Amino acid sequence: MAKKQTNSSGAGALVGLAALAAVAAGGYFLYGKDGAKNRKKIKGWTLKAKGEVLEKVEKLKEVSEPEYRKVVDAVAAKYAAVKSIDPAEVEQMAKELHGHWKNIKRSIAPAPAKKKTVAKKPTAKKAAPKKAKA
Repeated sequence: MAKKQTNSSGAGALVGLAALAAVAAGGYFLYGKDGAKNRKKIKGWTLKAKGEVLEKVEKLKEVSEPEYRKVVDAVAAKYAAVKSIDPAEVEQMAKELHGHWKNIKRSIAPAPAKKKTVAKKPTAKKAAPKKAKA
């Protein structure tokens, strides 16, 4: 008897998707459409803040837009409280990170499930026994 195969999306798959989302967000910012310009503008605190966003996104069990926005807002609030950092810059960084969601979503969207087809073995037709002539 053949075993039935099942697809499971366990915790490992969710962690993998979260890590992929984090990498996609960071990669898009540094190497995307305006990557060269972004790399020139990065200040030390922004890089650290974006790293914190990536770490928190990796820890999420499920990556969704509301959860991603909460993470970005929490990190932005932390850096907005620092006196040596201009709040306008923090706001700009948060706005920019919020804008990356569409690209992140595209990169973590599950691929359409392929149906596994099992080739059927051809069945040989048995010839009817010949009737003996009397």
